[in-house]
Amino acid sequence: MFSDVIDLILKVLISYLLGSVIGSLLVGRLRGGVDIRTMASGNAGATNALRTQGKGFAFWVLLIDIAKGWLATAVVARLAFVDPLVGGPWQLWAASLCGIAVMAGHIFPLWYGFRGGKGVATLVGVILGLQPALLLPVLVTWLLAAILFGYVGLASIIAAASLPIAVAMTSAEPHVPLLTFAVVAFVAIVLTHRKNIARMRSGTEPRARRLWLFGKGRA
Repeated sequence: MFSDVIDLILKVLISYLLGSVIGSLLVGRLRGGVDIRTMASGNAGATNALRTQGKGFAFWVLLIDIAKGWLATAVVARLAFVDPLVGGPWQLWAASLCGIAVMAGHIFPLWYGFRGGKGVATLVGVILGLQPALLLPVLVTWLLAAILFGYVGLASIIAAASLPIAVAMTSAEPHVPLLTFAVVAFVAIVLTHRKNIARMRSGTEPRARRLWLFGKGRA
């Protein structure tokens, strides 16, 4: 029992540290010290990277942020750091807790003064590591919301809201840990998009014109 708890704590800690590796800031350092947190929306995620640095930069940011979510849940969560025979009820929560930890690391990165991204790309990686089948309804929901409303932030919030619904409607196991993660992830995405919500309410939030169904021909 004690070894189970220690093993779980180590997995969660490693996942948090992994999450603290922010794709945009890592790529920015390799590109001569670019910090996109000082540009445009001030967010360290792929959307701001695309707006300020272009497609190539944003691609690597997206890849890194998705990959660390997958690594935390598909690799770190399954390793045995204390006892190769470690098991028990605590381990049923390992992947979900590692998913929460890697998202927390991305949002509040230790290496970058606790100023990170919004967690959407990392959430995609986490879902891939936990239950890849759940990614389809989330991505479809995101795309439909982006087409209907034109706001990337709002689409991300709605897509995150679809995750606990998708988990609740399936028999994915372990069910309670997965549902817990889904609810926590949704709350985290809402909180990290507070400024987007405020800008949408004030009418100053930019729309994704190429996705927005009703955006053609509008200013």
